[in-house]
Amino acid sequence: MTQSPKNPLHGITLEAILTLLVAKLGWDGLAQRIDIRCFKSDPSIKSSLTFLRKTPWAREKVEALYIQTLKG
Repeated sequence: MTQSPKNPLHGITLEAILTLLVAKLGWDGLAQRIDIRCFKSDPSIKSSLTFLRKTPWAREKVEALYIQTLKG
């Protein structure tokens, strides 16, 4: 029986992902890597979470950046 690779997002909330990315990259760094207005214009965790929860393509980009950042 083969085992699938462990999901690095398992058990991590979107808020935790966003908080870590902001701590490592800052809002400017996030805006440079992912072109989303909520990262550029008056950014906050709350407004970004609201947008990301409603926008699957943006959430996927943030999750991919998180995984890439972990691999470092």
